[in-house]
Amino acid sequence: MKMKYILGLLLLLGVVACKKIQNGFLSDAIRYKDNNIYAKRGLPLFQSDRINADGSTPPFTYKLLNLRKEDGSPAPAEFSKEYEITVFKTGANFDPETDVTLELLNKKREVVKRKPMEFNELSGQLTFNRASGFLPLGRYVFDVEMSNGTGTKLFPKLATINVVEPTIDDLFEITDNVANAFNDADGSVTPMRRPTITCTKISSLGARAILKMVDKNGKVFNPKAGEIIQRGDRPVFENYAKFNPVIKTDTAMICDFEIAPFPLTKYVTSTTDWGYLMYYRIPSQFATIDGFPSSPGFSVNPRWSWRLKMEGTYVVEVKFPDVTKK
Repeated sequence: MKMKYILGLLLLLGVVACKKIQNGFLSDAIRYKDNNIYAKRGLPLFQSDRINADGSTPPFTYKLLNLRKEDGSPAPAEFSKEYEITVFKTGANFDPETDVTLELLNKKREVVKRKPMEFNELSGQLTFNRASGFLPLGRYVFDVEMSNGTGTKLFPKLATINVVEPTIDDLFEITDNVANAFNDADGSVTPMRRPTITCTKISSLGARAILKMVDKNGKVFNPKAGEIIQRGDRPVFENYAKFNPVIKTDTAMICDFEIAPFPLTKYVTSTTDWGYLMYYRIPSQFATIDGFPSSPGFSVNPRWSWRLKMEGTYVVEVKFPDVTKK
């Protein structure tokens, strides 16, 4: 009897020894923190969350498979194309206080070719770069294949990529905006109605700010003809144009600012930190102000502070709701 027990035990141990031991755990419930991933077109950088592996045994890898439109049709070709974008060179240290010429800036930048979206096979993160500005708006789904020492599993429709336009708050911010009427005779100051400042993105290409000032009827003041002038020694557009001169046309002042945000840095003198403020004057011979007498004349004196937060071509319009161009 004792011998039979021993033989049975040895047989059991042999069966166990021959059975393959599972090498860890591979979850059935991996996920992103939010399975709706919002890619705002044209932003310099956006990264999704990592995939939550739900306790799966590392090391593991992921593969993105079958990217497609939400209706199942193929994803647009733009996802797999490479586009030229300008980036800082690896290891380059850009200092806005000393790299103040286009030549110095370009020594630290280079043009590279990148796909709009990249997938990290170790973390599952999706990264979108400036080339995402070429992606068509829409909703796209994809599958993920996960592998570790245990095996491989496919997770259909793990998340949805929503390619959307950036909001105006992603592109532009206003931190100051006032206007005053100055009496030509005695210099006294009277508050005017607050101007309306709008920003319109007209292209993802370039890095250009087109600044316009218009009256309440939309008529444009001409900076080239002296209808818009600097106010004393206070800062204007030119004080923030580090890399290219401001161009004055019949309708606008134009700055190719090269790199966002713009203005890049505050304007600081030995006595004053002006922040990002700009001061201008429309002389009285070019404008009348509602509710003010025609004599003596009153000039229009706006002051504002705003910033563009990403590259592109923009029209920034300052509209005076109580001013009529003569």
